[in-house]
Order: sequence, then structure tokens, then C-alpha cells
Amino acid sequence: ALAWGSGFLHALLHTANTFSLPLCLGNALDQFFCELPQILKLSCSDSDCVREVGVLVGGACLVSGYFVFIVLSYVQIFRAVLRMSSEQGWHKTFSTCLPHLAVVSLFISTSFFAYLKPSSISSPSLDLVVAVLYLMGPPTLNPFIYSMRNRELKDAMKKLI
Repeated sequence: ALAWGSGFLHALLHTANTFSLPLCLGNALDQFFCELPQILKLSCSDSDCVREVGVLVGGACLVSGYFVFIVLSYVQIFRAVLRMSSEQGWHKTFSTCLPHLAVVSLFISTSFFAYLKPSSISSPSLDLVVAVLYLMGPPTLNPFIYSMRNRELKDAMKKLI
């Protein structure tokens, strides 16, 4: 409930800040994704951009807090599993937890790069590639990451490689 509530509050704050931006360069974006960095480029006011960047940094802190909570939870799970004497229990737990950690890490790392990269390396083509990686990468890789628990798929991948 805390994650949902804080996520809803953060989204509401983002939305209110974004709709309050004065757009002086029109309303046409260089991308087909309505990403916040692209909207900030259309804004006239520097103070609104600073406020919006503050919301981005707050979101990064929120996501970092979630990530730390997930990692600490998994550390507790792994500690409990390692105390077990059953090797089958170890395998089952690790094959369930590690894919989840991989997906969460992939999503967080791409979102950090999308929103916190320096403006000096920003270009329209790089912004588009980063947006596609951030929005499409983790959901596309989800089935592959989670299906690697399947022995037949592992064997097929080993033959392919």
C-alpha cells in the first residue's frame, strides 16, 4: 500500500508540474514518446524546469529507496535459504529470486540513465534510443529472463551458443 500510495502521489506531482509548464516553442516533440526531458526542452521558463528536475531527483530517490528495500528483502530471503540443508530448496529459491532481481535492476538502470544522464551528451537520436530502451527493454526481456528457469530452454540456448 505504501508503494502504491507513494507512486500515485509521485505521478500526481509529476502531472501537475508538467501541465503547469509554459510551452513557448510549440507543442511538437521530436519523438513519438512523450518523455519529460523532451517536454522540458519546449518550456520557456527556467524556474519551472528546475522545479521539474527536483521532481525527477525526488523520483530517483524514491526508486532508489524501493530498490534498497527489495535488495534488503532478498538478502533476508537468501540468508534464510542458505541456512536450509536442502540443495533443491536453494535451487528453487535462487531460480525464482534472481530473475526478479535482474528485471528490477534492468528497469532501474535504464530509467536512471534515461532521466539522469548529463545534458552535455544529449542528442535527439540518443534520447530516442534511451527512451526505447527504458520503455521497451525490460518488458521485452521479461519473458526471456523468466523463462531461463526452464531446463529445456537452457539446453536450447546452450546448443545455439
